[in-house]
Amino acid sequence: MNSPLQFRARKAGASLSRRCGRLAVALALSGAAAGAWAADAPACEIDRPVRFGGMNWESNLVLVDVQRAIIEHGYGCQTEVLPTETLPALAALERGDLDVNTEVWLNSVADPWNKAEATGKVRRVGDLYMGGEAWFIPRYTAERLPELKSAADLPRFKDEFQDPEEPSKGRFYGCPAGWGCEVVSSNLYRALGLQDTFTLYSPGTGAAQKAALTAAYKRKQNIVFYYWYPTPLVGSMDLVKLELPPYDKAAHECLTSPDCKDPKPSAYPDNPVFTALNTGFEKDAPNLAKFFSSMSVPLPVMDETLAHMEETGDDAAAVAEWFLKNKQDVWTKWVPADVAARVQAAL
Repeated sequence: MNSPLQFRARKAGASLSRRCGRLAVALALSGAAAGAWAADAPACEIDRPVRFGGMNWESNLVLVDVQRAIIEHGYGCQTEVLPTETLPALAALERGDLDVNTEVWLNSVADPWNKAEATGKVRRVGDLYMGGEAWFIPRYTAERLPELKSAADLPRFKDEFQDPEEPSKGRFYGCPAGWGCEVVSSNLYRALGLQDTFTLYSPGTGAAQKAALTAAYKRKQNIVFYYWYPTPLVGSMDLVKLELPPYDKAAHECLTSPDCKDPKPSAYPDNPVFTALNTGFEKDAPNLAKFFSSMSVPLPVMDETLAHMEETGDDAAAVAEWFLKNKQDVWTKWVPADVAARVQAAL
């Protein structure tokens, strides 16, 4: 007959055995889960950072940070941004110094893009949205000068847009120096014969251009300028487009070339905005290339995103995070479900 002590000892041993068994099962399950997690963890297709061209206008800055967040959290890659401007970025993409140019505005760089594409070293992938370009005056200027309807009328009104550095001429605010649109602005300025009556002022950066225009608008000064859209600036100002001669394909192609010898005036066409990849990168990272190819942003969403940037004053990284949190119905369509889940978990 067993004593109570022996019974308690056997019971304790059985209990310990059961606890050890449960622990072993738990550890096994934990190990299996860890193994499954490790198998599910993203592994980047390339063993170096993905290199982005860091052109400094708002829509590009935001979309670069959106793409970087998805690549880093969803695909397990490192990224880096190399500050540059449009034409140097295109040359760097062709050389392979960059992997991705997030925003290429085709009509601003049609001639250089066609030449680069012909080398087979760059390729157009995702069509992001349809942008536009124009020459603008504020509505208050249009009301003061009701006869100013077209860009061809500008010489008659040069004194209304006086350049403080050259008072005998008006000032036209062109595209920032080094951007692809600078070539078109400069050639169109020559094509319209404005050299004798207007200076062509090209700000050093997009930020400097925006600051100068915003300050003049707040003071209700007469200004005439080139700008593109969608942008926070165009969305926040009451502007009127100056008429340009009808769009002519051949004339506009010449306007996009730095070597255009005899520029002819032409209106800006709608401007497709797309992402371009280096073809070597595309070959080495097919899953990343598929992501870039799938990316598209409805224009109203782009307008809303840039309006949010203007209203809040947030930087591009904060706006990109806002986009990823608030526009999941848009960006989750660009990637597989497991990639989307990893990005969402990181927000």
